[in-house]
Amino acid sequence: MTASPRGFSPSAHTGKYLVTGGAGYIGSVVAAHLVEAGHSVTVLDDLSTGFRGAVPEGAAFVEGRLQDARRVLDSSYDGVLHFAAHSQVGESVQDPGKYWRNNVGGSIELLDAMREAGVRRLVFSSTAATYGEPLTTPIHEDASEAPTNPYGASKLAVDHMIGGECRAHGLAAVSLRYFNVAGAYGRYGERHDPESHLIPIVLQVAQGRRDAVSVFGDDYPTPDGTCVRDYIHVADLAEAHLLAMAAMTGGGEGAGEVAGGAHLICNLGNGNGFSVREVVETVRKVTGHPVPEAAAPRRDGDPAQLVASAERAVKQLGWRPSRTDLAEIVQDAWDFTQRYAGTAGAE
Repeated sequence: MTASPRGFSPSAHTGKYLVTGGAGYIGSVVAAHLVEAGHSVTVLDDLSTGFRGAVPEGAAFVEGRLQDARRVLDSSYDGVLHFAAHSQVGESVQDPGKYWRNNVGGSIELLDAMREAGVRRLVFSSTAATYGEPLTTPIHEDASEAPTNPYGASKLAVDHMIGGECRAHGLAAVSLRYFNVAGAYGRYGERHDPESHLIPIVLQVAQGRRDAVSVFGDDYPTPDGTCVRDYIHVADLAEAHLLAMAAMTGGGEGAGEVAGGAHLICNLGNGNGFSVREVVETVRKVTGHPVPEAAAPRRDGDPAQLVASAERAVKQLGWRPSRTDLAEIVQDAWDFTQRYAGTAGAE
């Protein structure tokens, strides 16, 4: 397991938290970090895309949808970390209603349940897809919000709902918008079906589970002609979530507490981008396996570069990513893929 936290101590305060979607990739890593930090954790997940075995030991588990939060939450909870969402861009285009019903409708139910139980702190797993195709890079939080698919639109709608809840009912909330999450944390890693993320796809080629990786366009205005993306290690991401909650419980390491009625939106990313070809070459070096490439046309709506500015998270939350080396990110993902992918206990 990658050592974590690396000198990381978001707060001496321990609390009781509900993690929705905590059997999924990112949710399980955050839940594991919470348990390791001494918090009491309940995971709520319907296992539609998550795995029961990905719920960390020491966490309580409730199988259910967001609409079931009412039967879980009570005034003993200090906050909620919300990851439960459908997240496949292509599927959202084909079946937008599914995304509006779950991502938006379910989040309304969760906010209602939190208000009724008197739980007044929320960390929301938002996305850089809320920005659509940005005009400039790196992307700051004041960039225009123009999502190009129902997935991004549904997440933006939830951000708007959270802002309204904060203003009307005194909720304290932090929305974290992240870009390309990768890597693994011990037995908690990425395994989607279908898989749409570059690093696990390239690793599948290295394993012989795919014939080649498709390179969609090689004539972009980038150093090697392929798209550049900002990759963030999932363990760094988890630490940001703990810092966000700590900022609402008086234990923040940044500029100060996020008080009731405030909604803070922060981008998370390394601030550096890696091209498709850099990812492929890194996988070759880490795994020692050949990775054939197949040239493919550009995909509509693929910007040349997507890189985040995380200055606000650094200043407001005291967060700094410590696993920014692409080889380390790929190595952790490869270790997980070799040991756990394809087993019932992994995500």
